[in-house]
Amino acid sequence: MSQTRRLAAILAADVAGYSRLIGADEEGTLERLETLRRDLLDPKIAEYRGRLVKTTGDGLAQGGRAEEMIVGHERSES
Repeated sequence: MSQTRRLAAILAADVAGYSRLIGADEEGTLERLETLRRDLLDPKIAEYRGRLVKTTGDGLAQGGRAEEMIVGHERSES
């Protein structure tokens, strides 16, 4: 039996001050986080054929093919 190995890249993110923001304006904070994810993160995840692995209240984990994420990073730097 042949095994195929793939190199993967993982991004983990956290929202600084999440508890304070939620305490001050829960509904507004959740709306802003959803908007940021939908407008900024989701398109990049799709562009590099990644997938959202897990979300928590103030964090997320995303994985994708390392080759594509590295090329994308190099493109964004130039």
